[in-house]
Amino acid sequence: MPLTFAEDSPAAIPLHIIETAALAAWLEQQPKAVADWVGLNGFTGKLGDALLVPAAEGGPVMALAGYGSAEKRARGRYALAAAAMKLPKGSYKIASGLPQNLLETECLGWLLTGYAFDRYKKTSGASAALVAPEAVDAARVEAIAAGEALLRDLVNTPTSDMGPDQLEAAARKLAETHGARFSAIVGDDLLEQNFPMIHAVGRASTTPPRLLEMTWGSAGPKLTLVGKGVCFDTGGLDLKPAASMLLMKKDMGGAANVLGLAHMIMALGLNLQLRVLIPAVENAVAGNAFRPGDILTSRKGLTVEVNNTDAEGRLVLADALALAAEDTPDLVISMATLTGAARVALGSDIAPYFTDDEGAASALAAAAGRVDDPVWRLPFFEPYETKIEPKIADLDNAPAGGFAGAITAALFLRRFAGETRYMHFDIYSWSSFNLPARPKGGCGQGIRALLEAMPELLPS
Repeated sequence: MPLTFAEDSPAAIPLHIIETAALAAWLEQQPKAVADWVGLNGFTGKLGDALLVPAAEGGPVMALAGYGSAEKRARGRYALAAAAMKLPKGSYKIASGLPQNLLETECLGWLLTGYAFDRYKKTSGASAALVAPEAVDAARVEAIAAGEALLRDLVNTPTSDMGPDQLEAAARKLAETHGARFSAIVGDDLLEQNFPMIHAVGRASTTPPRLLEMTWGSAGPKLTLVGKGVCFDTGGLDLKPAASMLLMKKDMGGAANVLGLAHMIMALGLNLQLRVLIPAVENAVAGNAFRPGDILTSRKGLTVEVNNTDAEGRLVLADALALAAEDTPDLVISMATLTGAARVALGSDIAPYFTDDEGAASALAAAAGRVDDPVWRLPFFEPYETKIEPKIADLDNAPAGGFAGAITAALFLRRFAGETRYMHFDIYSWSSFNLPARPKGGCGQGIRALLEAMPELLPS
């Protein structure tokens, strides 16, 4: 169903959002019939409570949504969505109780309750519709919701229907929607145009590897987004255990997130020049698969010793980052479901990122707090550079020892970003549980924070 706001009308039901501690005071201001109905139905204002209050003639006169307490809300996100999921079909208009600084995020959460991945099994989405509050930029919230829905669909789709070729088709469709330019370099053409590591990682698949490129905008600062598009990762010859493959359809989550962010940027018409680069491959097993011990020569000319074929994401990103740097953009951002070490460090909900730019880090931290999209900065810790420098090549794709895996992967990628301003996100892109506005499955990480911070991240 479309994740859009309802049209305002006299039929819209007034919605009062009430904290638990504020319920008694609110009830004192209501007619006795309302107070009696609320008490009879056990509404306490706890997080996720929802109640319709009928008029004398039977129709709803108002609706109530429990907003819990600040302590309870701090333990999750999209608090209003928890109640929205329980409200019956109808159109609702916020009448009171929602703080101004939370309007956009809570309204977005409400819209996202309408998301359902129903490609293979039809499900009913949320039926309660929300009228956009006057203080909310409805077009902006709808664009963010659409970008989030796009990336969720991409991540949730199994590789049988979302291989490198279908990921190309999805990116091409997005480009056509926004009048962007699109091209793809496929198969052996990657070798002819000097993308040897993308080719090496993807050549064992029956679907040829490719590099996707989308460009949009002709004025303003240059922003390049690079997303890891490993559509399935068996681990290659360093084969993953079966249990570790169960979520590997989401190994293109970096690509999905940059496409979701690209949609937001283009739909909102931001004043910038956007470039999106996605190395799209499947890390498969066959007689021509790249091997542990192989030495690969990258687009940049740096040689890489392959110590583990399951550390393939950084290889394909390296060639794409080298291309990105050649255009001297104002900012390069890479996003990838890259390391388990990042999950061990920060869990599944917080997106770790790396940057040497103190101003960018400050702007992003502030933006993440405003839009409730948690990120956390990890260091490009230079003393660890020696860990990625083997004896017989310039770089090692999988340093031994297992420590600081997210940092050594980020340091590896930074070697290919050149002198450009660079930010790298090591994301999970998956919700492991059914949560308000975030059902189990693919989800965005860090992109709302990036969108919010964009005016500070790019030169005016």
